[in-house]
Amino acid sequence: MAETNKTLRTCEQGHQYYKSSDCPTCPVCEKKRKPLTGFLSLLSAPARRALEHEGITTVQELANHREKDILKLHGIGPSSMPSLRKSLEEERLRFKD
Repeated sequence: MAETNKTLRTCEQGHQYYKSSDCPTCPVCEKKRKPLTGFLSLLSAPARRALEHEGITTVQELANHREKDILKLHGIGPSSMPSLRKSLEEERLRFKD
């Protein structure tokens, strides 16, 4: 079995968690932040954070971007795109050409 170098960390809220990467995100805080509804609730935490970092928090804001530009964001991968396309279609929107 491969050995991982996980380190114990404590976030600003006092949650303790183990991480093997340099990612500073606390999984406990992230789980509490996840929306219960809306298109962001359908995405993984990295994909959601990528969109939020760009100020994209509504489907209408998403429609103002080109699909290829969204795919370039760190945290967005091809597996995120079907959910994003479906969310746009449900609002009769689409990615910018």
